Amino acid sequence: MSPSLLIEYGLDAVSAVLMITGAVFVLAGAIGMMRLPDFYTRMHAAGVTDTLGAELIVIGLMFQSGWSLVTVKLALLGLFVFLTSPTATHATANAAYKAGLKPLLTRFRPGGDDQNGSPL
Repeated sequence: MSPSLLIEYGLDAVSAVLMITGAVFVLAGAIGMMRLPDFYTRMHAAGVTDTLGAELIVIGLMFQSGWSLVTVKLALLGLFVFLTSPTATHATANAAYKAGLKPLLTRFRPGGDDQNGSPL
């Protein structure tokens, strides 16, 4: 097996690991959006999904594309997502707080009460 073929297989493996890890973060963020109790914790799940999951997928695609104009475009896209996603998440959460939406400050239980019937 030639060294260039080994390098190509290594880049494919790194690319696959990055994209699968990014997909796991996107899946975890989607589950968090469905299961978390209030707006602010859901915004955290959305921020993790947008920032970390998308970045890992874009970096994996950069390894897959090799050195070309596509890599430069993906790098610019990754930079744009890296800068705008946390900013948009913060701005949305800040606007909700200023509009009067208060965070949930107690522990969340689906029934709302514990076993004795008293609130948390």
